[in-house]
Amino acid sequence: MATMNISLPDDLKAFVDAQVAEHAYGSTSEYLRELIRKQRDLAKLRAMLIEGFDSGAGAVADEAFFEELREVATGKTAP
Repeated sequence: MATMNISLPDDLKAFVDAQVAEHAYGSTSEYLRELIRKQRDLAKLRAMLIEGFDSGAGAVADEAFFEELREVATGKTAP
């Protein structure tokens, strides 16, 4: 695992310390890793949403669409 040192103004350091205590993180590093993971996941989600939007309109979700899903789910037809 790599090490990274950061400098924070006193007010941000106090905020981080309060979050660590309030949410029972084991350490400041654990709290910051969680924030970074959440930001990474948010970036992935945004990319997926943009990809989906850019892919154009999907299938119409009418009765025939759901009937086909039922047939696939029950094994009557292959996907």
